[in-house]
Amino acid sequence: MKEKRVVSVSLGSSRRNHKAQVELLGYRIFIERIGVDGDKKKFRELLQGLDGQVDAFGLGGADLYLRAGQYQYQVVDVARLVSVLRETPIVDGGELKVVWERQVPRYLEEEEKIPLAGKRALIVSGMDRYGLAEGLKDVGCRLLIGDMPFALGISIALRSLWTLRFLSVCMMPVLRRLPVEVLYPTGKNQEKSTPRFPWYFETSEIIASDFLYILRFAPPQLRGKIIITNTVTAEDLEEMRRRGVAVLVTTTPEIEGRSFGTNVLQAIFVALLEKRPEEIRPEEYLELMSRLNIRPRVVRLREE
Repeated sequence: MKEKRVVSVSLGSSRRNHKAQVELLGYRIFIERIGVDGDKKKFRELLQGLDGQVDAFGLGGADLYLRAGQYQYQVVDVARLVSVLRETPIVDGGELKVVWERQVPRYLEEEEKIPLAGKRALIVSGMDRYGLAEGLKDVGCRLLIGDMPFALGISIALRSLWTLRFLSVCMMPVLRRLPVEVLYPTGKNQEKSTPRFPWYFETSEIIASDFLYILRFAPPQLRGKIIITNTVTAEDLEEMRRRGVAVLVTTTPEIEGRSFGTNVLQAIFVALLEKRPEEIRPEEYLELMSRLNIRPRVVRLREE
């Protein structure tokens, strides 16, 4: 059997490192997540050392691009870090977030029979999860978009994607030049819990965003909430159970006891398609998702 190797290099904590393997379309794919605890020098050295030795990289713990609809902004600090690569492509999962996560809310309603219409949904970071926010809006959720309160500390949640797009045009040319650790928790900061604006969580029935971003700002109790997120470990699952979460949804499937991020799934697809990421059409990702019968992972933690 032919083999592929995919490595997610993350600016996040090494405590979440993991290895797995899966067989897809006649390939045995070895998957590894390596965290560098926020050490940018180690991050660059790791990329350089593995460049040309693996089939695709996933970028974890940061975004190479921030997206809002048709607008896309490259994060300068992250672009500088990955510029050491010469052979192996790297993806941040953004394309899958846009084309796949937009479909997840409809799937939850139609296939999992989880009612979402009319519920208030807090998107902790709309710039990171714009496609998911669109999908929630499309099924009739009332949005609270948390980029201003949680990223900037301004106690004003947005209520429309149009406003987010407008503000992105005004603010992203400046914000994208900030150090990555200002935009997103890296290293041991990912393990810190600093609850902020708890009423946004308390008044929302659905909470959606990157898991570590949710965990950083959420209050201790999340009783009855529906969480829609990405990478979780078995430990994370128990933490959500302890906090009273009713349903935990990860947009990527479980592989050997945990769900990997969209960056890993996109890197797997890049390896399978044997194309540069910029050559891959969005429809090709969706076709692979359908062909492989990939579905979100839904865990009902308690019955209300």
